[in-house]
Amino acid sequence: MKKVFVTGANGLLGTNLINLLLENGYYVKGLLRDVSKFKGLNHPNLKLITGDLFDDFSKILSDVDYVVHIAAATSQNLLRYEDYSKVNVDATVQLFHAASVSKVKRFVFISSVNTLGYGTADSPGTECKPPQEPFTSSLYANSKIEAEDYLLTQKHGPEVIVINPTFILGEYIAKAGSGRIIHMGWKKKVILYPPGGKNFVHSKDVAQGIINSFSAGINGEKYILANENLSYEEFFSKLNEIAGQNPIMLKIPWWILMFTGYIGEFLRKCGIKTSISLVNMKILCTKNYYSNKKSVKELGVRYRSTDWIISDSLNYISANSK
Repeated sequence: MKKVFVTGANGLLGTNLINLLLENGYYVKGLLRDVSKFKGLNHPNLKLITGDLFDDFSKILSDVDYVVHIAAATSQNLLRYEDYSKVNVDATVQLFHAASVSKVKRFVFISSVNTLGYGTADSPGTECKPPQEPFTSSLYANSKIEAEDYLLTQKHGPEVIVINPTFILGEYIAKAGSGRIIHMGWKKKVILYPPGGKNFVHSKDVAQGIINSFSAGINGEKYILANENLSYEEFFSKLNEIAGQNPIMLKIPWWILMFTGYIGEFLRKCGIKTSISLVNMKILCTKNYYSNKKSVKELGVRYRSTDWIISDSLNYISANSK
């Protein structure tokens, strides 16, 4: 039985990945901060480990075949690059070293699609495209770029696969995380949406892509896990249709977002933590679209429709709302 060590076990992707691993006959060791918050399967082949990313995992990894490193600092309100790099870079380096010592076969690093260059609907971004503005000004994206660069230049240790997922939705979605976009539109009489757009993908499809990368992925390669490119207007129109609602739809002018971003910059310079920043407002105005052709061809991932993604997310939120 193959064994897998997963960090970020109680997150949206981590929970879906662990469930799918167990269903496919793997033994899983999952790292998380609080076992009581895990909402996935209760299974005899699952061992949940309470700990910190800076713990020594050499013994835990001694019989592990694959490491999937999901845990990351993703909050958009952090003020310094060091706040991101400590977790996203330093902890990654330490975990990779432990995996090397323990003779782990393959290290799968879950990065972000924003470390790669985006494109248009007709010519979407690929794994070969270098990152571009506004993401090259994002502290989070830069920390992920640094971690990728480190892993992909290592000559010794486990084989490395970098997974670059787009915006993940699906079962186990959290209101404070990617579920925020669902709550922006669900049961609202008025939906205010930004002028940009992004690519949406289901958590189970990303999880399947990760598992497929254990055997099908090529050492040292990056894989975009993505589905459909949609403007925010198109996304919320789909949500309205699926939810059976007919709210007023209003596009937020780009200049209002830019003005808001400058206010956020002032607050951040005063040491006030806020996700409002000029970079984040520019991102909301950007249609960052990506291609999934490589992951379809090399990893054999078959993607669910965006309608299915939204429906599954709504069903989970509805069933778990208090």
